[in-house]
Amino acid sequence: MAQHRRRDVLKSGGAAAAAVMVPFGATEPAAAAPDASQAAQPRAISDLTLSVNGTRYRLPGVEARVTLLDALREHAGLTGTKKGCDRGECGACTVLVDGRRVKSCLTLAVMQEGRSIATIEGLARSEELHPVQEAFVRRDAFQCGICTPGQIMSTVACIEEGHTGSEDEIREWMSGNLCRCSCYPNIVDAVADAAKVMRR
Repeated sequence: MAQHRRRDVLKSGGAAAAAVMVPFGATEPAAAAPDASQAAQPRAISDLTLSVNGTRYRLPGVEARVTLLDALREHAGLTGTKKGCDRGECGACTVLVDGRRVKSCLTLAVMQEGRSIATIEGLARSEELHPVQEAFVRRDAFQCGICTPGQIMSTVACIEEGHTGSEDEIREWMSGNLCRCSCYPNIVDAVADAAKVMRR
């Protein structure tokens, strides 16, 4: 009996809700949906200029909500910086802004105007790899390569910050960069190798 009563209650409740939503015999036309052109539109930046790897990129029409990661990849055409989790958890999108590590997926592009941005594309000099890139190749410190640009940019900062005194210190200061292929021992070796070269 309880099941039948419950079913009856649900049926009557549904019918009552329908009657409230659409009154029987109503002749009033439904309210028109708001015109899409009247909806709030994201503010566009007409002349955003970013300084990346020593080159000024003029990026017209970039919305205020665009992240630095998307501005680099989609507007400036610099696709070396990778989109991993897009939540600031994996570090694949790490770039340097005024020499400091920044997760570009959590940073608005408009906030970086006037600052010096360094990405993976700016490390090598012509055919000559940066010491960190050489160390990663020599130590086989990557596998799929998705996290590698972020790992390398974090390594450059880690060395310049002076956090390479021991393997434990390297692990601690590189912990914001995840490697799903688990190349961590090789990455630590690469960081240590590059630190020796860059200190000379």
